[in-house]
Amino acid sequence: MIEPQRIAVVTGANRGIGFETCRQLARAGIKPILTSRDGLLGKAAADKLQSEGLEVAYQPLDVTRPESIRRLADFLENGFGRADVLINNAGIFPEHTGRDGAPTPSVLEVEDAVLEQHLAVNAYGPLHLAQTLVPLMRRHGYGRIVNLTSGYAQFSRMGRGFPAYRFSKAGLNVITRLLAAETDGENILVNAVDPGWVRTRMGGAQASASPAEAAGRVVELAQLGDDAPTGRLFRHGEVVDW
Repeated sequence: MIEPQRIAVVTGANRGIGFETCRQLARAGIKPILTSRDGLLGKAAADKLQSEGLEVAYQPLDVTRPESIRRLADFLENGFGRADVLINNAGIFPEHTGRDGAPTPSVLEVEDAVLEQHLAVNAYGPLHLAQTLVPLMRRHGYGRIVNLTSGYAQFSRMGRGFPAYRFSKAGLNVITRLLAAETDGENILVNAVDPGWVRTRMGGAQASASPAEAAGRVVELAQLGDDAPTGRLFRHGEVVDW
């Protein structure tokens, strides 16, 4: 019996790590559904990969809008009848450093609106996508969820500054652990990966890792074997403490 092609949803994939993840998934024989909030940029990104001879589909997705997530679910159900992999790559980091180089704002000054903005994309979005797509994974007894987190959210490395970003990514870490416990024994593996400092729009030109290198770590977790760990945090291919 021929195994059906795996279907992978990649959020925020019109550039950077998400784009390279789609490229590497397609090269590995997994069909990526490249999603992005900006329809024009997302379609152009999918077209670029298709011009390389890669099998890629595009679907608009705003992870903060429930109706957009429902349309994605309908697209998957009607087009493929399955969803095997979810890569929660979409994220924001609008906080910045002050003129003296100190991270801002202080946790004593951060506004609720800034916290909510980060949480909506970095935590609630991945949670709502998992709530929508895990039933499709359960249908076929297979699923891999990879959440892109950050060292800024690691409790053992927690410091001052960037409170909203740290808070939202720490929330994503909690979601990772909860989902892993909820799906334990169902061949649905849920892990988080800290891609490190990557040369993206968020990471800047001085970052040490390329998007392709970071994507390689993500794709490895998207293809874990059935006996692999779940509920873990990975960095550079190794399990590290939360």
